[in-house]
Amino acid sequence: MAPSDSIVSSGPLTCCPRSKIKRAAKRASYERAPAYALIDRLKTAHVAFVEEGEPRIIPITAWRMGDNLYLHTLNGGRLAQRLNSGIQLCLSFAVTEEWVMSKSAFNHSANYQSLVLFGKATKVIDEAEFDAAFRTIIDDLEPDRWDQVRAPNVKERKATALFRVPIEEGAFKSRAGGPVEEPEDLELPVWHGNLKAE
Repeated sequence: MAPSDSIVSSGPLTCCPRSKIKRAAKRASYERAPAYALIDRLKTAHVAFVEEGEPRIIPITAWRMGDNLYLHTLNGGRLAQRLNSGIQLCLSFAVTEEWVMSKSAFNHSANYQSLVLFGKATKVIDEAEFDAAFRTIIDDLEPDRWDQVRAPNVKERKATALFRVPIEEGAFKSRAGGPVEEPEDLELPVWHGNLKAE
């Protein structure tokens, strides 16, 4: 079963003051479907937290199984220790689809999709969940690959810390469409339109 097929909760993401979109609020969505589609597509999150009073942000592979996000790191390492401490995390996903080229410098923009989530991580101890989570990401990269490759051995399992973050609070935001021009700029002899982002 593909991750995008395994939506357990039918309710929207919860929205608190810290996760409510205020600027360009009409571009926001708290529905799970677009949020999950972006997670499943990118599989890379930036995980932010505060350590010793200073911000930290780490890009990391992250994937979804049902209504949970999973990420892994070196067991006993600094990141594993921070995740295991139960601190509040902020996780973001973003992709720029197109650059929006306007006739004025001010009105240049981007067509994008983004997602910001808030939550706390719990270390996965159960071996069945451990295998199911890694089966999900590996089979999503190539269908049925998990059954073809060697499963993790005891040493590899001990070296790996897998964490689960429930997908509960957050917001999805996106922009689509062409440039928005000022009436007085329309006659300027400058090309405008959308450029695919590389």
